[in-house]
Amino acid sequence: MSRRLKKSGYIFTDKKNPRWGIMSTLLGLIAVLSVAAAVYFTYLQNGAAPMQYGMVILLSVIYSMIGMVLGVRSLLEKDIFKLFPIMGIVLNVIAVMEGGFILYLGY
Repeated sequence: MSRRLKKSGYIFTDKKNPRWGIMSTLLGLIAVLSVAAAVYFTYLQNGAAPMQYGMVILLSVIYSMIGMVLGVRSLLEKDIFKLFPIMGIVLNVIAVMEGGFILYLGY
């Protein structure tokens, strides 16, 4: 019975995970975690944020912009798995939105 449910054979594909998509995902993850850490440490200090935390958020927005470009660039390649480019684009958009929201609240 279990033999019938199991697929037999091999699936051959030329698809690969794009390097720029993986880099985009890593940059997005670093940016999101950096913004979250800056907000958390500001919370621990009762809202008193040193200038270094603002610089962390600015750098994370820059990282996420670069990550979005890399994600879109890798998404346009042919014969690739699209998991990492899409995940990178989503994480980078979240990081830009977080940074923009924090700048909006700070105004």
